[in-house]
Amino acid sequence: MTELNRRSYLQATGVAAAGMVGLAGCSETASATGTLATQVTDQPGDIADFESCVVTIQGIWVKPGEGGDGTETTNTVTESTAGTSTDVVEQEEGDVDESDDREYHEFDEAQEADLVELQNGNTELIDERELEAGRYEFLQLDVTDVSGVLDGGEEADVDTPGGAPLQFKHPFEIREDQVTTFTGDFTPVKRGQTGRYLLQPVAQGTSVEYSDETEDGS
Repeated sequence: MTELNRRSYLQATGVAAAGMVGLAGCSETASATGTLATQVTDQPGDIADFESCVVTIQGIWVKPGEGGDGTETTNTVTESTAGTSTDVVEQEEGDVDESDDREYHEFDEAQEADLVELQNGNTELIDERELEAGRYEFLQLDVTDVSGVLDGGEEADVDTPGGAPLQFKHPFEIREDQVTTFTGDFTPVKRGQTGRYLLQPVAQGTSVEYSDETEDGS
């Protein structure tokens, strides 16, 4: 997808939805909100083949779910949920939910993350923003570029999520005055003997944590 077509698509879908949210904020009764912190990490797939694998992320999609208003309270400051599968999710373009009720949130500046540096539990925060409290069905990364160099110095052919979008089908909540930390785990996977790689989600390392906001708002 070209940059021009991508922009046109976003304007017709997610960005338009974001505008509706802005109009709703003008109503007399403000909606309850919480903070979504989005992180990325890399569980070992075929990342050992790489000297570097820099992913550029321009924004995220989230899809509001049904039921609940995100105002539940817990007895602990932090609780965590994680994927139940240890396998890479073989996600194809047809598996991705591209319905109109997704919301797109574009970053002020594109964020870069080198997956080689995000192994062994290391994470990188790529975004933090307020969202309306409630349940959400998934989080999807808007990856606009991947630059990979193999261990021997050769440039790697890594397909971007235009061919297999990075949609983490891991439900989460935004809870009023709490921080939801969503960590999306993905890794490059070699496609047979072709020498090509495809970015794929990893269910095992994708997780959600809920915590109280600190006094300084972080």
